[in-house]
Amino acid sequence: MTKLNELSPSAGSTKARMRVGRGPGSGKGKTAGRGVKGQKARSGVAIAAFEGGQMPLHMRMPKRGFNNIFAKDLAEVNFWRLEQAIAAGKLDASKTVDAAALVAAGVLRRPKDGVKLLAKGELTTKLDIVAYDASGPAKAAVEKAGGTLTLTKKTAPAAEA
Repeated sequence: MTKLNELSPSAGSTKARMRVGRGPGSGKGKTAGRGVKGQKARSGVAIAAFEGGQMPLHMRMPKRGFNNIFAKDLAEVNFWRLEQAIAAGKLDASKTVDAAALVAAGVLRRPKDGVKLLAKGELTTKLDIVAYDASGPAKAAVEKAGGTLTLTKKTAPAAEA
């Protein structure tokens, strides 16, 4: 059995890096492959997207879309994933299924801003689910299976006519 201090790569599998600027005999001496003079021959040059004073392409292109900084980043959970966790014995169907229970069962890595229930797969188990939001088919399927769905999402009050 090899020891950690005796490990080494296979012969011929690694190659030493080219040491530039180490004399004419090295094949990369003098200008070290940078050509002659100019900005790019100097050290410390960062000219990504610079086009010689012309307006760069990324600035010439039109802006598109909108990024809502207040949007919720929701963790999505499908029925097939819940059924899989229940079958594996990681999720207790008799207890309330909320974000903490899903994280503990390994269904989610983190709850993010809330959990959204989606209807992909089939729900056969009666579950009491607490989620931030749920799709229409998911709500119907939970009720059809005999379970309850509690949504924590704050809905805007209906506009009075």
